[in-house]
Amino acid sequence: MPKFIPIKPLSREALREMGYSWHIDEDGEYLVREKLISVTNAEALEYEKATNELYAMYEAGAEYVVKNELFSQLDIPKTLVQEIKRSWREERSNHLYGRFDLSGGIDSRPIKLIEFNADTPTLLLESSVIQFMMLKNSGMQNAAQFNNIYDAISTKFEAISKTKKAEFSTFLLSSVEVTQEVEGLEEERVTVRLLESMAKDKGLVTAFKYLEECDESEPYDFWFKLYPWEDMPNFSSNPETSMLNPAYTLLYQSKGMLAILYKLFPASPYLLKTDFKPIKEKYVKKRMFGREGANIDIVDEKGALLLRTEGIYEEYKAVYQEYVEFIRDEDGKYYQAGVFYSDEACGLGFRRGAEILDDMSEFIGHIVD
Repeated sequence: MPKFIPIKPLSREALREMGYSWHIDEDGEYLVREKLISVTNAEALEYEKATNELYAMYEAGAEYVVKNELFSQLDIPKTLVQEIKRSWREERSNHLYGRFDLSGGIDSRPIKLIEFNADTPTLLLESSVIQFMMLKNSGMQNAAQFNNIYDAISTKFEAISKTKKAEFSTFLLSSVEVTQEVEGLEEERVTVRLLESMAKDKGLVTAFKYLEECDESEPYDFWFKLYPWEDMPNFSSNPETSMLNPAYTLLYQSKGMLAILYKLFPASPYLLKTDFKPIKEKYVKKRMFGREGANIDIVDEKGALLLRTEGIYEEYKAVYQEYVEFIRDEDGKYYQAGVFYSDEACGLGFRRGAEILDDMSEFIGHIVD
């Protein structure tokens, strides 16, 4: 069971000043503001170690997929295959950041990979800035966190810039235009604006445009778009502009990679048994590019359906991952760890919610005890 440290909560006004303007209405609180999860130093180090090893496995897995032309198994659109191959050859160093979702890690539970949000990861503001402010509100002298996210991504921007024109490289950052008709876009805009701040802190030249305002002839050296690659099947690259995150990160994003990794590294302590067909163990059926807990089935050892969520991702192929129960508290809520990666593991945060975590799951920060 998790151990918690009570803190003085950040005010809603302070959160709005930081740009946090979603899920803070009076009816529901998306952010757990009154406490932090206590993590030991050894546990934090194990999260770091696991994430670094998992990323190396993903690199090996992607090489295996490209070499053996396994794009169809991962449900990759045929029109993106050549762009993925090109970016794998030429833009390997341009993966700006991603987020690993993990079970276990505390309460003597082993760490297991759930999935890798490699293409369009969110929770960036909560993980990098807000939970750091919460730590300062803990009142604990010498309080610490496993949280170097802001500096790590800033440094990665600088390193990427040096692959072209160093400090004279130009960066365009984009999200979908915020409208009242589509929920969730404000979070994406703030995420991209935060990334822009990280680049500016290194003295880099940046610009922000909504995706609807962009075209393929944009005169920028690098373009980060917070929009899923699988929803851009007709993308045509500008030879002068390098993409962040590159097209090959769609291989990492596909949950089919979970089955590839298990095939390549069956003895890894961090991997759950996963296959492209149903397994004998209790399993979770996921769609290759499902998001936010949608279109998930939990099935027991006898094949009986225990739990199902609906969604818009039924069109994608499925993968079958061995079930593992998340850590739970005394109220029965489930906890999943998220570790950000930018050249290395750089920060930890948690989500809590129901057995299948969705877009209304709460974010909760941590403190290293």
